[in-house]
Amino acid sequence: MTRRTSGQIRAEQLVDTCGTLLAAVRDRAPLVQCVTNTVVTGFTANVLLALGAVPAMVDIPEEAGAFAGVADGVLLNLGTPSAEQRAAMREAAASARGAGTPWVLDPVAIGSLPVRTALAHDLAAMTPTVVRANASETLALTNGSGGGRGVEAIDGPEAALIAARPFARDRGIVVAVSGPTDLVTDGERTIAVANGHPLLTRVTGAGCALGAVVAAFCASAGDRSALEAATAAHVVVGIAAERAATRSAGPGSFAVQLLDALDAVDQQEVADRARVSVLAGTEAA
Repeated sequence: MTRRTSGQIRAEQLVDTCGTLLAAVRDRAPLVQCVTNTVVTGFTANVLLALGAVPAMVDIPEEAGAFAGVADGVLLNLGTPSAEQRAAMREAAASARGAGTPWVLDPVAIGSLPVRTALAHDLAAMTPTVVRANASETLALTNGSGGGRGVEAIDGPEAALIAARPFARDRGIVVAVSGPTDLVTDGERTIAVANGHPLLTRVTGAGCALGAVVAAFCASAGDRSALEAATAAHVVVGIAAERAATRSAGPGSFAVQLLDALDAVDQQEVADRARVSVLAGTEAA
């Protein structure tokens, strides 16, 4: 995987790439290390398994760093950052960086909570491949604003994009801002993903699991860029959510149906249902 591929990118080509990368995840079955919060551990593991990846919840010091060196991708999620997890995250980030392993930072609920906010800034300085966050978390990380209400965003993705673009460009990373329309940027180009369903916001851990899916796609991207990999992850989860919603009576059955839909979605469905667009004025020459 390349962190950045300069030049123009077209939406129709990106749709094909999303399907290709989904097939790559299924073929490679990447080993994804998750140092994630205790609320969502089981759901995150099941999402990765349904997609075709292999989860590994190795999250204690003296193991996390060593494992990050052999994993195909790493997720660091700050949802319940105990002292032990904080040490494990620093180990894993350093090891992944040294090994060239793609890793994703999910700065959950930063802004008003000082411990995790300081940790998020420290980890961001270690050059994650992708930062995946809601709009308020993105603003707290990129311009020091106050954040949202816990895990709930009080800002829109468009507002966060203003700060996310230079943050991504200056660090050579990708920032993916979740919302009604997800925005994914490498600082020069920005992709809008309109797939998804409101029920995703009513299932604990849906956003956290998305961070693990981004890591799986980055791990399987080959010579594709992190921008393409992160976009593909959002498209596939969004399409799965749309399929799941048609078979659900509410949030409970939706969570189960989402796992089945992640298993069932294929390249043809991605080609038929992906709703991606390249925002004007963000393409590199």
